[in-house]
Amino acid sequence: MASPKQNQASLGSDEDPRYANLDERKRKRMISNRESARRSRAKKQQRLDELLSEINQLQNDNNTIMKKIDGATQMFVGTASQNNVLRAQITELTDRLHSLNSVLHIAQEVSGLALDIPEIPDTLLEPWKLPVSIQPITTSFNMNMF
Repeated sequence: MASPKQNQASLGSDEDPRYANLDERKRKRMISNRESARRSRAKKQQRLDELLSEINQLQNDNNTIMKKIDGATQMFVGTASQNNVLRAQITELTDRLHSLNSVLHIAQEVSGLALDIPEIPDTLLEPWKLPVSIQPITTSFNMNMF
């Protein structure tokens, strides 16, 4: 046999107006909760899509920057190689100039003539004291690259 409370509960909102109001609020709350959960899931999915899009954009930017870095590194290596070649050439030319100056000194001693033989600075240690006028170096480096 069912107790009086169980009978009232089994009757539910169909017969007792107090429970009908309670069930209606519960049903509205459930609907509201479901709608809120749906909005939350949609918002979460939208944020996930935005983050994935941002990841793709950042990866593209990173790839572009890495290409620029690689290009700049190649330019640096090329310039360093050219600089080494030029240093070797200046050493060779300085040695030749020293040899020619020593020939001039010998010629001056043998001939007895007074020759104006300038001193040759060590251009590797003091490049600002080059015996010739320095021309400005122009470049075609594209500043918009970076």
